[in-house]
Amino acid sequence: MKTALITSNTYQNHNTGAGHPEKIDRVTAIIENFKKLDNKNLTWKKPIKFDKSILKNTHNSDYINFVEKSFPKQGLSFLDGDTVVSPGSKDAVVDAVGSIITAIDGVQNKEFKNAFCAVRPPGHHAEKSKAMGFCIYNNVAVGANYLLKKYKLNKVAIIDFDVHHGNGTQDIFYNNEKVLYISTHQYPYYPGTGTENEKGKYNNIFNIPLPAGTTSKEYLNAYEFVLKKINEFKPEFILFSAGFDAHKDDPLAQFQLTSNDFYHLTKRTLELSKLYCSGKIVSILEGGYDLNALQESTVKHVNALLEFN
Repeated sequence: MKTALITSNTYQNHNTGAGHPEKIDRVTAIIENFKKLDNKNLTWKKPIKFDKSILKNTHNSDYINFVEKSFPKQGLSFLDGDTVVSPGSKDAVVDAVGSIITAIDGVQNKEFKNAFCAVRPPGHHAEKSKAMGFCIYNNVAVGANYLLKKYKLNKVAIIDFDVHHGNGTQDIFYNNEKVLYISTHQYPYYPGTGTENEKGKYNNIFNIPLPAGTTSKEYLNAYEFVLKKINEFKPEFILFSAGFDAHKDDPLAQFQLTSNDFYHLTKRTLELSKLYCSGKIVSILEGGYDLNALQESTVKHVNALLEFN
């Protein structure tokens, strides 16, 4: 079976304004690079339309209504100091969520073995009722709740390797024993959450805060604790919050990872996933703000997904 790359052209209409790091080029660079590589084992998919009730499993109704009314007729509108929307953002926001739904359905129905969603806006900072840090809807959290509700799963793991802590995902699942949220991130750093003491009601939150300057070796050693936690939890499905801003060239953080490190962490996770969920993994783009690093790192990440048997 093939690996799916799920994306939509609507991300191009999500305009965040001149000089904003979460820019259109991020996804364009990824997509154009994969088109150039033309791997025959990669199947390209567009996101499906989905019922709005799926959002209500993750975000409260007042917040969903607020978001729907926030898209301006022209120009830009700020949902918080960092989170900007334009008229075209409406379709991009919906398609980002639709991408992870499409990916999950495809894996569950054995249409493809695993998937990477190249989308924007990202999602892991968005809380139940709050936009934050470039994020509007929490794409990965919507995906996890979809697995619980539609497919009646009881154990879903989210691994967040973005350099920033996914405060929104933690907030949404803090009291949910069916979801294990694991985050490796730079600390102290934005958004200020993610200490080892934040464990969740059922010990289902596992934070691994690491200092600025963390090297490849230090990071991959720390990642063994991620795998150990996965071993203990025995998930039926794994979701990646795939931020590539831990790369040494990224302008928004100070980790020292190389592109190849994303291959290794993905491969290690896939090997372990054979024991519990037959490699059922869906990955969705979060951060990553150096275009060359983003191109290289996403290829390494997807190569590991492609190689999995």
